Amino acid sequence: MEPKGDLQHLEFEIPARGIIGLRNNVLTATAGEAIMAHRFKAYEPWKGTIPGRLNGVLVSMEKGSTTAYSIDKLQDRGRFFVEPGVEVYEGQIMGEHIRDNDLVVNVVKGKALTNMRASGTDDNTRIATAVKFSLEEAMEYIQADEYIEITPKSMRLRKIYLTENERKINAKKFVNQ
Repeated sequence: MEPKGDLQHLEFEIPARGIIGLRNNVLTATAGEAIMAHRFKAYEPWKGTIPGRLNGVLVSMEKGSTTAYSIDKLQDRGRFFVEPGVEVYEGQIMGEHIRDNDLVVNVVKGKALTNMRASGTDDNTRIATAVKFSLEEAMEYIQADEYIEITPKSMRLRKIYLTENERKINAKKFVNQ
C-alpha cells in the first residue's frame, strides 16, 4: 500500500476465483470511490478455500405462487429474494436465513378463510423489499450445493437436489466444499 496524494494504491496477488464478488465488496466499502483493475499473473498451486457466506438459506417446500401472508409470517426468519405473487418451485432458494443452517419454508401458504374477519387486517402486512442479485453477486453468494438458474425472463437460485429427502441423502458430498 502506497499513498499517491489523497489516494491509496494497493497491489496484491489473489487467485482468480477470489475475485468473484470482490469488486462489489470494494465498491461498497469505499462508497463507490474505488477503481479496481486486475491482470492474470501465473498459474499457481491451490492455496486453500475461500470463505463463503456464514448464513444458511430459506428453501421453498412447495410449488406455487408466493403469498404476502406467508412472506409476512416468515420475515423474522431472514430476508427474502422473492416478492409476493412470484411462481416458485420446490428446492428454489427464497431468501437468506438468519442462522447458519438451511431452513425449508412454505411461502405459498394462503391465509385460512373464515367468516370471522377483522376489518382492514389484510392490508396491514409490511413486507421488506426483496433482495435482487446481479449475476456476479449471485455467483459469489451460492455454495457448493446450489445452482444459479438463468432464463430469458428471470434469474433464480436453487438447490442442486430439489427435494428435502434428496438433499439429506446427498448432504455428505458437500460437507467439506
